[in-house]
Amino acid sequence: MKAFVTGGTGFIGGHVAGNLRQRQDEVVALVRGPERGRKLRDIGCDLVVGTLADEDAIRAGMRGCDAVIHVAAVYEVGIPKSQHEAMYDANVLGTERVLRAALDEKIPRVVYVSTVGAFGNTQGSVVDETYVHPGTGYTSYYEETKVKAHEIARRLIDDEALPCVIVQPGGVYGPDDHSAVGTQINQFLAGRMPMIAFPDLGMNMVHVDDVADGVLLALDKGEIGEQYVLGGQITTMRELIETVARVSGKKA
Repeated sequence: MKAFVTGGTGFIGGHVAGNLRQRQDEVVALVRGPERGRKLRDIGCDLVVGTLADEDAIRAGMRGCDAVIHVAAVYEVGIPKSQHEAMYDANVLGTERVLRAALDEKIPRVVYVSTVGAFGNTQGSVVDETYVHPGTGYTSYYEETKVKAHEIARRLIDDEALPCVIVQPGGVYGPDDHSAVGTQINQFLAGRMPMIAFPDLGMNMVHVDDVADGVLLALDKGEIGEQYVLGGQITTMRELIETVARVSGKKA
């Protein structure tokens, strides 16, 4: 199989590209520059230089591919309003460009990596893939952009027959995790965490290796038009820190 991958220089996308190469699939990766894609090149990926705003690069990269895996997104919570436009362009318009190009290029298999964040605040309820965000009460601008991107994917699947499977990872953790949750874990391990922020915040935590495996399972066996939560343990921030404390032997 030959797959076009966006977000290959990122946390999840890097593991996905690595797994594809381990099983001898060809990978064409969209990267901002050759140096940023050095690790991907070293494992045998072909590089296409461009961004999610570069429609020509996107189309050139996926031409002749058997599959498209769209992972790339800007993930940051609490950004100032001045950065909203850039996040919207990457997360919403970028998703539309990639998925629309895959449709036009007649790519037979597409996987879009959404997020459980597209469910929004479920008010303590554990929901499944049938849950739909109410469209109001966004907890962050990131959430809003991922909801809108998810809606675009669904519309292209439902109205234009895009052969796409959607996966929704939970809170992803593992080596090289630079997310807010990963930062809190590292602060705790370093003894620099004076208090637990949002101790009752509910999360569905999942290791990055399991997410990468889930993406490939969706690619190989997922049913077109379906969406799958890639989740691990449902927990809270307090339980997460207590678990890290127990495993590391450090006092919470």
